[in-house]
Amino acid sequence: MSGLLSILFGSAISENKKKGAISLSKIEEFEKQLSDADTWLKSGMENGQEGFGWLRLPYQDVSSLKEQGRWLSGFESIIQIGIGGSALGNRMLNNALLHPFYNDLTPEKRKGPRYYLAENVDPESNNAIWEMVDPDKTALLVISKSGSTAETMANFLFFFNKMQESLDRDETLKRVLVITDPEKGTLRALVNDTGCRSLEVPSGVGGRYSVLSPVGLAAASAVGIDIDDLLAGAREAHSQLSCSSGILDNPAHILSTLTFLHYREGRNINVLMPYTDSLNAFVEWYAQLWAESIGKEGKGSTPVRALGAVDQHSQVQLYTEGPDDKLFTLINVEKRNSVLTIPHPNEGSLSPLGYMGGKDMSQMIGFEARSTASAIAASGKPVIWIDLPDLSAKTLGGLIFFYQYATAMLGYLLSINPFDQPGVEQGKKYTYGLMGRKGFEDNVSEVEKIFSSIESLSTSM
Repeated sequence: MSGLLSILFGSAISENKKKGAISLSKIEEFEKQLSDADTWLKSGMENGQEGFGWLRLPYQDVSSLKEQGRWLSGFESIIQIGIGGSALGNRMLNNALLHPFYNDLTPEKRKGPRYYLAENVDPESNNAIWEMVDPDKTALLVISKSGSTAETMANFLFFFNKMQESLDRDETLKRVLVITDPEKGTLRALVNDTGCRSLEVPSGVGGRYSVLSPVGLAAASAVGIDIDDLLAGAREAHSQLSCSSGILDNPAHILSTLTFLHYREGRNINVLMPYTDSLNAFVEWYAQLWAESIGKEGKGSTPVRALGAVDQHSQVQLYTEGPDDKLFTLINVEKRNSVLTIPHPNEGSLSPLGYMGGKDMSQMIGFEARSTASAIAASGKPVIWIDLPDLSAKTLGGLIFFYQYATAMLGYLLSINPFDQPGVEQGKKYTYGLMGRKGFEDNVSEVEKIFSSIESLSTSM
């Protein structure tokens, strides 16, 4: 993927692992299967099959989306209300591409509205958000494809009601943007009844694959993220990944095949460890994408979030000397946006730190990444290294699409559907029943029966 990322995987194919050997020849045995997977994805995209809509997102018309983004940008604050795929994507985009303390900047430096994410049904967090905004200068952005996600709708009712206490109903509705299914659901009914602003979640796009749709791009556009560059990076990634070139020239083929082969050898934990604070939320986004797509039918690998160099001081001991049940991927950014030179110590007592003086922090964190990768590999564990030339909207768009594509291909190799989430749906049904939603009454007795087994034994302190 010239210009977007490169993937180095020599440590992950060494024959000298404690468990089964993963060789180049073994990877090349998957050539035909991966070509079939490319064809499967292309066919699903062209035929509009459920779950494949994310493949069309890099080519979408964003004119109406940008119009709503300009409207949002006129407010002092945005409260985005969503959970899972309707929240993690925006946190990831903002973390990667905005100032780390964006909301604290002056309006002149910020050049966009303050952004708040109402995600969990935690009264402390929601009250705290409300205390930070002026209702008259705040927009509510509520996102739920189904229009019935319990946490999202509870939070929406809270903020919608608080807005009406300060304004009236009509003025509140003038400050609401809904992103939901184009035809059905409670939120679509609200749009039809009130005429409030709305955008559509494109058909065939699941929540964890939706960040490059209006779900992620509306707010991103409002806070000044270049969504054209995001989509350009995704288009370039799609162009390179979807061509059936040799397996060793296709990063998605490599990542999915290596993951599959190490999974078969018992390495069913996948650690993703970027060496930049700006990709910390990317790993959160990845964890949902990976877990919900791959974890089903008794199959799957567990995503583990780590951050370099911070987690060198909390997890690497386990990684190097713990069980050989993990596949490690480290992400390095070659060119950083900031250059900070470590000063030479001018106090005699600090002279032992002189070796740092004059070095750049970007150089140091790069050395930290190489050192960790080498330490893990030296312990006989498999390591994949991803190099990003920089962290821009374009390279982030490519990275997002790369992980979506590789995840879908791994689902194909595992013979599972990477686009559904039946385990999540059951939990939703239990919640609906306990909250008294009509039609879900039978779930209450089922939850009570199951939970009684959990509480049958207890202790306390």
